[in-house]
Amino acid sequence: MNVDIQLKEIVSKSILTPAKGTIDDFSHSLNPYAGCVFGCKYCYVRELPVSIFREEEWGAWVDIKTNAAELLEKELIKAKKGGPVALFMSSSTDPYQPIEYTSKLTRRLLEVMLKNQPDFLHVQTRSPLVKRDIDLFQQFGEKIRISMTIETDKDEVRKTFAPSAPPIPARMAALKEIKEAGIITQATIAPLLPCSREFPAKLKSIANRVTIDDFWMGDGSRGRRTEKLGIRMIYEDLGLEKWYNPSAYKVVLKMLQQEFQDAPIQLGVSKSGFSPDRK
Repeated sequence: MNVDIQLKEIVSKSILTPAKGTIDDFSHSLNPYAGCVFGCKYCYVRELPVSIFREEEWGAWVDIKTNAAELLEKELIKAKKGGPVALFMSSSTDPYQPIEYTSKLTRRLLEVMLKNQPDFLHVQTRSPLVKRDIDLFQQFGEKIRISMTIETDKDEVRKTFAPSAPPIPARMAALKEIKEAGIITQATIAPLLPCSREFPAKLKSIANRVTIDDFWMGDGSRGRRTEKLGIRMIYEDLGLEKWYNPSAYKVVLKMLQQEFQDAPIQLGVSKSGFSPDRK
């Protein structure tokens, strides 16, 4: 881990947050950490209060919610009394970023949830570390979905937009291993980055579901947050400005539809593609 990362243990007041916006098909979001060392240049969380009001740069700090497991045990009981509980882990951090190797906080949360299972759990990550918890995922049966962010199949593109994030081949290999363990998997192309024509074929054997999203549908402000981050300039520097377009996803979506026409793979777009109703 980068020695410049500011790690801080904190005591949280709550751990389950009512879901809203692009994930309001879920009942709650669950974030074991605040901050994320992957620090992707396009991350919309950079423009949220959790990041704006910090002295450190986004990607340079992580707060560890040390009492998260104890809180979850109590809050899950209360939440289930109010109706079906569908959890999105995580909406503003990565539950499997490097600190998870030693803190094992996400694993403890999974163990709590196994004792009192939510109706559905969506796990969103871009880290191959997620495969460590296959033994726990299997115990949830069809109540869980493991979603790996795979924005492109070109690792040279990943290095430009998300240099601190795990390599694309490692993510694909981890998702394949999880699928082969009998767990529902999703490849999340979000946000869509420049990719090759072979991208859909590479996803075919590693995911039960594929969801595609872009900056205009997925950043919660119709692309305005992304524009503030200067992402357009990165595309221009790469000579790939044609990809920075609200219609670009339609081209890739058509490629996916053609590749999956004879495969039992669910294909979703933006918000609807994450819905807990589409297992």
